[in-house]
Amino acid sequence: MSEALIVCESLVRIYQTGSIEVQALQGLDLVVNRGEMVAVVGASGSGKSTLLSILAGIDAPTAGKARVEDWDLLAMSRADRVRYRRETVGFVRQQTASNLVPYLTSRQVIDLPMVAARKPARERRERTEELLDALGVTGCADRRPGQMSGGQQQRVAIAVALANRPHVLFADEPTGELDTATSAEVFGALREVNRRYGVTVVVVTHDAEVSGQVERTVAIRDGRTSSEVLRRTATDEDGGTHVIAEEYAVMDRAGRVQIPREYRDALQLTRRVRLALESTHVQIHPDQEIR
Repeated sequence: MSEALIVCESLVRIYQTGSIEVQALQGLDLVVNRGEMVAVVGASGSGKSTLLSILAGIDAPTAGKARVEDWDLLAMSRADRVRYRRETVGFVRQQTASNLVPYLTSRQVIDLPMVAARKPARERRERTEELLDALGVTGCADRRPGQMSGGQQQRVAIAVALANRPHVLFADEPTGELDTATSAEVFGALREVNRRYGVTVVVVTHDAEVSGQVERTVAIRDGRTSSEVLRRTATDEDGGTHVIAEEYAVMDRAGRVQIPREYRDALQLTRRVRLALESTHVQIHPDQEIR
């Protein structure tokens, strides 16, 4: 069994806005194994970006459990949080301007996190050149952000996030400002660093095309994980291959399952349902006569 790198149990995040209390996460459960590449999807306000900010060490949870490797995200001091963000995680934002520095070249901005981590000059130079090559932006080494396309900027941003050899890379809508073709290039770069470096990658996205390119997609609804889609490649009798996608509902520690809206609407499932235990499965029926 793969090693769990990220574990969230009953994770809660509450924001206070004046007299209004907003529960962005309402008991979320999630496990991501080391080396996985996972897409997290959900509607606006579902809690997916809040989850990513917590896991990246940018925000702090209110209650529950959140662990990344040996780090307890609810018990970190300010100094711990700085060290965690510097050594364990990398983060790529949607807005390309937020990832780079306008007056620094690609080579200089990739070097910056390593300077902050006090890495030796030779190691910094070698790592910078390696990442420029791995992300396919060697030709942009001496260009500033204004001299690069949006796709090039995001690939440089991925290189910056990988500079200090993090164990997990978080990306918040990294293709949100890009066209379809450029999005495919950036997502291909994320798959390549996942494969080449073994870094765990967690991508938040609303783009169904993007989420369909990973083996596992986790859907969040109303601050909880609601379902997962697992994809695998199958081989036909004639030797051809095709992808099989299977959707699963996620059961939390209290035994609760979120039934997709289209299922509820189709069967008119409302406040109360009937359950029937069979030898290999559980049946769910509307609160009417059993069909």
